[in-house]
Amino acid sequence: MPVQISPSILSADFARLADECAAVAGTADWLHVDVMDNHFVPNLTLGLPVVESLLKAVSTPIDCHLMIEDPDRWAPAYAEAGAGSVTIHVEAAKAPIRTLRTIRAAGARAGLGVNPATPVEAFEDLLPELDMLLLMTVEPGFGGQRFLDVVLPKVRRARELIDKHGGSVWLQVDGGVSAETIERAAEAGADVFVAGNAVYGAQDPAQAVRNLRAQAEGAR
Repeated sequence: MPVQISPSILSADFARLADECAAVAGTADWLHVDVMDNHFVPNLTLGLPVVESLLKAVSTPIDCHLMIEDPDRWAPAYAEAGAGSVTIHVEAAKAPIRTLRTIRAAGARAGLGVNPATPVEAFEDLLPELDMLLLMTVEPGFGGQRFLDVVLPKVRRARELIDKHGGSVWLQVDGGVSAETIERAAEAGADVFVAGNAVYGAQDPAQAVRNLRAQAEGAR
């Protein structure tokens, strides 16, 4: 599948959120929205009301990444609100299959997130229930962290598992993705890239998206 770039608005200026989203319209494939509850991760960001407001203001599809406790309860509402993709974490979900199916039934793509220290092989049987597998390449909770190269072998194993099952699941990496790291992630098999500071820390966010896409395409 083609390379996809999903700028993370966690690195955007929250006082100008609609403008920041508009800055990458037409170049980004998704807008990545990190929902954090200060329980599953040690940070508090935004929730469903902000997502609902964004959906009225932007044309780029929204990719919601739920780093929260009890995603089984809360995830369906993000899909019902109109998010194009909703990702829950294996470490937090108690009924992942039911929740993933509910997300799909509401019309969104269903994603499963995996933290750096969580092995991916244990979830091979869940691949038919997924539209996207998200591998964290930093410890979740804060933007601006350095990319963990230790996760790259897991990205390769995940790519092998996905290809074994027909290759229809997108493989997303999130954390520390930049001009210095995106090629390594692409070579390992990722095809969807979440980039925060690399986009919103640039003078021209749209050009940063184009540059990252070109790098990833070249590495693949």
